[in-house]
Amino acid sequence: MSDITFAPAHQPVAIPIAEVLPWAIFGGLLLMIAIYFVGAEEGATSLISGMYIHEFVHDGRHLLGFPCH
Repeated sequence: MSDITFAPAHQPVAIPIAEVLPWAIFGGLLLMIAIYFVGAEEGATSLISGMYIHEFVHDGRHLLGFPCH
């Protein structure tokens, strides 16, 4: 049996939270807007009149499990 052990040549680099946080907030905001338009943009909660947004995201609504009719 050998006494040789594996020692990694590179140490992991720490991720600076201050650089990632603004992008995470921006991504979360875009996600929330997308979820609103796919999940709630119809009827009483509609911000845009007409059925254009509903018809545009109709198949996505069913794919994600949102009922619409």
